[in-house]
Amino acid sequence: MTYTDQNDDAFRRRASENQARLNAELRPAYDFIVCGAGASGSVLARRLAEHDGVQVLLIEAGGSDEGEQVQDPGQWPVNLGSERDWGFVAKPNPHLNGRALSMSMGKVLGGGSSVNVMVWARGHRSDWDFFAAEAGDDRWSYANVLETYKRIENWQGTPDPEYRGTGGPVWVQPAADPSPVAYAMLDAAGELGIPRFDNPNGRMMEGQGGAAITDMLVRDGRRHSLFQAYVRPWMDRPNLTVLTDTTVLRVILDGKRATGVEILRGGERRSITARHEVVLSMGAMQTPKILMHSGIGDENELKRVGLPVVQHLPGVGANLQDHVSFGCTWEYKEPIAPRNSGSEAKLYWKSRPDLETPDLLFCQVEFPVPSDRTAVLGVPEHGWTMFAGLARPHSRGRLRLQSADPLAALEIDANMLSDPADMEAAMACVELCRDLGNAQAFRPLVTREVMPGNLKGDALRNYVRDAAVTYWHQTCTAKMGRDAMSVVDGSLRVYGIEGLRIADGSIMPRVTTGNTQAPCAIIGERAAEAIRATHLL
Repeated sequence: MTYTDQNDDAFRRRASENQARLNAELRPAYDFIVCGAGASGSVLARRLAEHDGVQVLLIEAGGSDEGEQVQDPGQWPVNLGSERDWGFVAKPNPHLNGRALSMSMGKVLGGGSSVNVMVWARGHRSDWDFFAAEAGDDRWSYANVLETYKRIENWQGTPDPEYRGTGGPVWVQPAADPSPVAYAMLDAAGELGIPRFDNPNGRMMEGQGGAAITDMLVRDGRRHSLFQAYVRPWMDRPNLTVLTDTTVLRVILDGKRATGVEILRGGERRSITARHEVVLSMGAMQTPKILMHSGIGDENELKRVGLPVVQHLPGVGANLQDHVSFGCTWEYKEPIAPRNSGSEAKLYWKSRPDLETPDLLFCQVEFPVPSDRTAVLGVPEHGWTMFAGLARPHSRGRLRLQSADPLAALEIDANMLSDPADMEAAMACVELCRDLGNAQAFRPLVTREVMPGNLKGDALRNYVRDAAVTYWHQTCTAKMGRDAMSVVDGSLRVYGIEGLRIADGSIMPRVTTGNTQAPCAIIGERAAEAIRATHLL
């Protein structure tokens, strides 16, 4: 199936008619039920459906991804707070001066890959080797993951067969015709002794970091989500049913074996059986929530809201991590219209020179991005923001149920900046932002630094607390590992429960260095390999 085929009118009509028929004739049982059509779930569903004799049901709480606000790369901000956003909000955080952060996550076919900034960031070598060590499984190692990346990529930049692949389903390209602001950032990094690379993956993410033009999932000027890359070309097949606008309420268990799911669709509850396995791919908020409503989690938390305990796993909902960002803004001399997604340059660097790997993450944004608090400092009509933050946060949050009702909202304690080490790194991050934005390279383009200015000590700490916002990289709430707080093993099987796996960003032992879309694709591929091995597919 080629890109042209899936955009051909005849294919679209065939796929639409096929899915309408499959939805109208829902089966009582499928071989595999994948819950969540996001970055990982889309990959997994496609890989399972490649086996003709296997019936796969892919369930998505949101709706279609075909709207212009999804497909136009420049419109990604309008999806935040829309019907394509779960609308999660964390509880007020004393470490952020009492602020309650919005924590958007995609609720649409493609999940986050349909509402994000389209950045393709593979993660650092040290991330994957850490995953392998935690799982006790070398299949998660950087060397093995690199081969998977090469297999799934259709790289459009300078040929690099050692690090990039060209025959896979995922069209990856450098940002097309980047803004002069993006190149200014690379030049500014050079002024500070930060190395420049041809792209932000491969060699750049094996050492101390560096700067590069962003890799993006954009094709022919349109968003190329992981749903479009993997599932869309398969929607005319008789063995893949894609069920939208459907909420998974819980996993159905027979003793300690998953046998299906209970769903809510069109106001009606019903159960669907999984003959082989159920896979939760709903992200770092919804996946642990469904586990808890199924009786899987910390027994004290479950008992607190009156839920029966099937499997005590204290790590469910714990270990919540996210990249927290602190925007610094400059005013343009003359308006410069954003290009592509409006974020075309990436930089990873260190808060301290003694570190061996980067702990700071920088995405340049070609328009002002204040927080709710820093907006009162004055936002220029035309300007750009260094959207920079912590790539290796030490703080950990937690999710808690507020009710036994599966439709009740979660309590989200993001707990950002609770660890003092994060505040120290944040202050170094803002200082580096200022050094970059005030470098010689930007002087032809900007008139002034709008915020934060030359703040020190407590004033800078206060700015950090007021400026902090999420990168929307919520992860790690059902982590992979072998300790008492681990939820899944190296094959992503939920401990103590047969026939149940997790494949999404919640299984990360720690958040990867950079945007999480590409690592979630790896998680989907790894889950597919494990399931195929188990069931001899």
